[in-house]
Amino acid sequence: MFNEFQQEIIVTIIILLIVIVYFVLKRRAALKVLVNDTQKSDETVVATQEKSIVSSVKEEPSPDILVPTNEVVEGLDKVVSIVEHSTNRRKSDTIIQKRSVPANLSITKQNFSEFAGERILVAEDNVINQKVLLGLLAGSGIELVIANDGQEALDILENDTNFIMILMDAHMPRVDGFEATRKIRENSKYDHIVVVALSGDTASDDIQKMKDAGMSEQLAKPLRMELLYKIIYAYTGKETTVDEDVVVTKNLDVEKGLETCGGDEGFYREILSEFLVDYGHSSDRLGEFLRANNIHDADTHLLDIIGVTENIGAHFVGAIASNLKLALNDTRERSYYSLFDQYKAHFEALIKDIKNYLR
Repeated sequence: MFNEFQQEIIVTIIILLIVIVYFVLKRRAALKVLVNDTQKSDETVVATQEKSIVSSVKEEPSPDILVPTNEVVEGLDKVVSIVEHSTNRRKSDTIIQKRSVPANLSITKQNFSEFAGERILVAEDNVINQKVLLGLLAGSGIELVIANDGQEALDILENDTNFIMILMDAHMPRVDGFEATRKIRENSKYDHIVVVALSGDTASDDIQKMKDAGMSEQLAKPLRMELLYKIIYAYTGKETTVDEDVVVTKNLDVEKGLETCGGDEGFYREILSEFLVDYGHSSDRLGEFLRANNIHDADTHLLDIIGVTENIGAHFVGAIASNLKLALNDTRERSYYSLFDQYKAHFEALIKDIKNYLR
């Protein structure tokens, strides 16, 4: 009787051992699958961690011990953690250059002409809000492209990435601003575009949600002109840079001018010299036309300036000239006088830049 009882105990122990070995082997096989999957998703990370894991396995005291060591498990946990972090990392961490905004600015609608030539994508489903933005920036030289929802904005970006900024309404049909921004930040070809939230939600948790989605700034509704100006100012502007070959200023882009001249610097210098002779006193002549209410000659002169400045790389002055030419139609209010002041200031700065380059 006692022998039979002993036999039953031994059989039971053997069965338990078989079950334990089975589950240990199954767990180890699962760990190997996890390592292989991790290798495919992040080769660089696994290459580093794999050495530690393999060495830990090799250091096991006996091939008969099938339970993974603590080092192996901890190593795998680190691999999984790193891979998950890498997979979930958003592109919103991309650093877009931002400049400080001068304090105590007195902003009018005319100030937006400083950003002439820039392009902004507006994702906004409210027609009235669209018209407010279009009216506010009308005549500034800023090109606005309108998208009626987040999906339409994504579709536009597929074929056109030449934007400095996206004004993104947070709440829209089909694809809202949060989802659209997340998709934008996941695509590296949009890294140069800053996304600015348009939303009436101003609570701290709402703003944090916008930042988490990848929106760098937030403009509250109803829109305030001075805040819009500051946002655009912060993310635009060509600072003066000089090296031994190329000069680029806000008013004169020599690199672009040289491209127009086929890279022939001698020819480019000749064109600039002729520009000084023919148009060096443009602001004075234009001022005389306007004071005499000679709109026809002023219009003709500005048309010449627009074409010539484009050829020499003076795009900023050309954009102001375009706005001024459009403003000449306002003979009743004569709003073109304020634009003429800007034209005069930037044109004289252009002449100075050209003379410095020709030295």
